[in-house]
Amino acid sequence: MTAPFPVGPQLVSRIDEVLSRIDSAATQAGRDGAGITVLLATKTRTPQQIAAVIEVLRERGRTIAVGENRAQEMAKHEDPLLAGNGVPRHFIGRLQTNKARDVVAFAELIHSVDRDDIAEALERRAEMAGLHREVLVQVNTSGEESKGGYDPTPEAVIPVVQRLRGSQVLRPVGLMTIGANTSDDAAVRASLRSLRELRDEVRERLGLDDFEQLSMGMSGDLEIAVEEGATIVRVGSAIFGPRPA
Repeated sequence: MTAPFPVGPQLVSRIDEVLSRIDSAATQAGRDGAGITVLLATKTRTPQQIAAVIEVLRERGRTIAVGENRAQEMAKHEDPLLAGNGVPRHFIGRLQTNKARDVVAFAELIHSVDRDDIAEALERRAEMAGLHREVLVQVNTSGEESKGGYDPTPEAVIPVVQRLRGSQVLRPVGLMTIGANTSDDAAVRASLRSLRELRDEVRERLGLDDFEQLSMGMSGDLEIAVEEGATIVRVGSAIFGPRPA
C-alpha cells in the first residue's frame, strides 16, 4: 500500500531501530517480537505523523495501537487520515473522573484504572453509553509517590480485579505499571518483574486465563520490559522524534 503522504528516511530509521531493540530483547527472552503490541504515544503528534508511522509498522507486520494521555487530544483521531483505520485506541494517562465519559467513548482499552473512583466512573459512563471496554489495573511497583496505582500485592489488586470482573461493561485484561524512575537497571527490572509475578499470581488465584496483558516499558526501558514479559510497550519520541517545543 502506498502512503498518501511522505514517509521520510529518518522516520523509517527510527522505527526500524525501535523494532530491532524489541526483537533483540524478545529473542533474548525466547519470545517473538512481532507479537508485542507497539503502543504509539501520540501526545502532540499530528494525524499526518501518526498515519505515517502506522503505515510503516503495518508494512513490517507489527501489532499496533495508538494511545493518548490527554482527553483534549482525542478528537484528532477522527481526522480522515486516522478514522476507521482499524488501529485500536488506548487511553494511557492519569484519568480524572470528569473525563470518564470522553475516555470511554474514545478508548477500547483503558490502561490507568489506578483507584476505585475511576473504576466506578468508567463503569457508570460505559453503562450510560451502552459500550463495553477493556481495562488494565495500574500498579505502583516502584513505590514512588509521584505515581498512581494500587499497591503491588495480591491483597490490594485481587479485590479490584474481582470487582471489575463483576461489571457488565468493563473487562479487566491485565496490569499496567511505569518502571522505576532511575538509571539503575536492576531497580527498573525489579519493578517490572514484580508486575509479571503479580499478574501470574492473580491469574492463578482467580483462574483467569484471559488476564494476560502486561503494559510496561517505554522508550528508555523497553528492552528490560520485553525481557520481563511485556505484552504492550509504549513508544513516543523514540519513533516520532523530539516533541515540538
